[in-house]
Amino acid sequence: SSILNSISLNLPGKKMTALVGHSGAGKSTILNLIPRFYNVDEGDIKIDDQSINNCTLFSLRKNISLVSQDTTLFDDTIKNNISYANLDATQKEIEEAAEHSFADEFISKLPKKYDTIIGENGVRLSGGEKQRLSIARAILKKSPIILLDEATSSLDSETESKIQKAINFLTKGRTTIVIAHRLSTILNADKIFVIDNGKVVGKGKHEELLQTSE
Repeated sequence: SSILNSISLNLPGKKMTALVGHSGAGKSTILNLIPRFYNVDEGDIKIDDQSINNCTLFSLRKNISLVSQDTTLFDDTIKNNISYANLDATQKEIEEAAEHSFADEFISKLPKKYDTIIGENGVRLSGGEKQRLSIARAILKKSPIILLDEATSSLDSETESKIQKAINFLTKGRTTIVIAHRLSTILNADKIFVIDNGKVVGKGKHEELLQTSE
């Protein structure tokens, strides 16, 4: 059975679109279709009127950054984990990305700073620290499209506000699609789609949705 049913979304460029809805409603599926982690059985996805099925996976994914709580980190240095997104990045660029994502706060406390190995035998990072590295990676990549799966993991309020600031920096002026759990994100979104059982059951800005759902 299909997860999404005749769904049609029009996402504004250089603005933030939020997807909200219950767990299992199809939000993650929508997000995963854009970099073609899955392919659509029917219908199409177009970016600037060009079908994503007509370009190479490499060129598609080069223009997309995915930030989620399930960041893939390698058993390697912090520096290499950040620069994975842009192998030509200088140390200065890597450090700037870490500053904007507030990752430098915990990196500076690590035994070998940017040369600390994380992974099996390295330091264990918390969910909030992993997310900050994921944001640093995306900042360094400078891709025009940001896909953001907001962590629902229990972050303390200080960490959460830092991650929020880092995300604001990352997404400014970029086409952003976010699976939103935090009210602050929903309030900041230019457009919101309410997804339920693989269908769009509401769309608009926050104020409009409040009026139509009463």
